[in-house]
Amino acid sequence: MLPTYSTKGMIMKLLAMIALIFTTLGSVSQAKSLQTAIFAGGCFWCVESDFDHVDGVVETISGYTGGTTANATYKQVGRGGTGHYEAVKITYDEDVVSYEELLYVFWRTVDPTDAGGQFCDRGDSYRTAIFATSDAQAAAAEASKAALKGRLSGPIVTPILAASDFWDAEGYHQNYYKTNKLKYKFYRSRCGRDARVAQLWGDEAVFANK
Repeated sequence: MLPTYSTKGMIMKLLAMIALIFTTLGSVSQAKSLQTAIFAGGCFWCVESDFDHVDGVVETISGYTGGTTANATYKQVGRGGTGHYEAVKITYDEDVVSYEELLYVFWRTVDPTDAGGQFCDRGDSYRTAIFATSDAQAAAAEASKAALKGRLSGPIVTPILAASDFWDAEGYHQNYYKTNKLKYKFYRSRCGRDARVAQLWGDEAVFANK
């Protein structure tokens, strides 16, 4: 004998199937809208903090990129010779925030005229850079850089480079501004980051004036 189902049971099963379909479609749609940006802006604690406060940013990961040393560590990068920058890999929802908007934030949270590091942090690993993950990102970055010509007191020295292997930083560096709030605030203040950014960008400084 064939099994029988109540009308209510069939309706509930149908509704569950419809909900599953919409959930799956939503997940696929969100996955398609998620993109990656990689910026080097000096101390990655600060870059991570700044971009975590941008609507549409889903995740930030501090790490090392641009160099030749595989599985780089903080000590190796700090000593020099690896070619790596301290950088942050940003996952963002392009339906909420565009790459161009992220570029706007990036420029106005760093000193792109400094070729020797950023603020109190000196050395190659603290230099600024934009790592493009596609030709479209590279073109957008070049356009945003060109638009800044003559805006600041010196030339823009931030290079635009092709993204390469990205090595996640050690766990204690991730979300440092959350897990070590007092130390982070003290460091950021003493390093002069916000003061210099405000001096450079004035009212356009995204976070320094808050």
